[in-house]
Amino acid sequence: MAKESARSTDIAPESGAFRSGFACFVGRPNVGKSTLTNALVGQKVAITSSRPQTTRHTIRGIVNRDNAQLILVDTPGLHRPRTLLGQRLNDTVMQTLSEVDVIGFCVPANEKTGPGDRFIAEKLGMIKRTPVVALVTKTDLVSKDDLADRLIGVDAFGREVLGGDGFHSIVPVSASSGHQVGVVADVLSELLPTGPMLYPEGELTDEPEATLVAELVREAALEGVRDELPHSIAVVVDEMVTREDRPADRPLTDVRVNIFVERSSQKAIIIGKGGSRLKEIGATSRKSIEALLGVKVFLDLHVKIAKDWQRDAKQLGRLGF
Repeated sequence: MAKESARSTDIAPESGAFRSGFACFVGRPNVGKSTLTNALVGQKVAITSSRPQTTRHTIRGIVNRDNAQLILVDTPGLHRPRTLLGQRLNDTVMQTLSEVDVIGFCVPANEKTGPGDRFIAEKLGMIKRTPVVALVTKTDLVSKDDLADRLIGVDAFGREVLGGDGFHSIVPVSASSGHQVGVVADVLSELLPTGPMLYPEGELTDEPEATLVAELVREAALEGVRDELPHSIAVVVDEMVTREDRPADRPLTDVRVNIFVERSSQKAIIIGKGGSRLKEIGATSRKSIEALLGVKVFLDLHVKIAKDWQRDAKQLGRLGF
């Protein structure tokens, strides 16, 4: 597409000007926003899962380039909320959209545009001054011909819903294969304002370690569970402390984590027969936590019931929402 090729090559800021600012990825649940965030940052800062509504927090990933610093804000998927939690997640997204410098609207290459995409695009149409770049994700899952048709369809959709020329630009990308990930960074960086670095060079995220640890545990808990359960899982780190009296060359961090569900039947699913499922969650997440912290970890998991927490304002507050 002419629009894509015009903005996907030879992109550079004006005469050595450095650019810095914030970009937000938005889209339906499970369209690849978190995977793309991780690919751009070059390290895992956002959890991924095949389950919808995996992302619940606005995770910031920092992309450091020679001529720009791009801060990516990975948001929960916009959706029609059914609970107070869902409404708060949507409110978080809309607040974020009003504050960033550029918006990346993610639509998958292997799915047709649907009501959910239109719902989001109409919300974006209300934000007049912020450029919107369409990011057609998961291109590795379709043929070249199907991708060409999808790009034409996305262009027409943008003109219809946003009006005028529609999307500022359209970039096909595969975060899994790495295809055009650098182009996405180029296109987004070009739209940032000129200015100095906002974070020290080399920093990849500003998220507290406890938040990232909790997300890694939730990611492990999400895999292989029933459809109704993912929305009912919340994870909170109770404490993270370095164990005393350990040799200097063999440090150990004790991490105590609470996994909250809404009903006793859900607690039984998470624990599994004879504790087998909870052990699996612990083994999987511990590897990721040790990679994050750079030390050996003793992970202590506890499953607790917070009845109907998704609909309870006080409990949502205690769980960090």
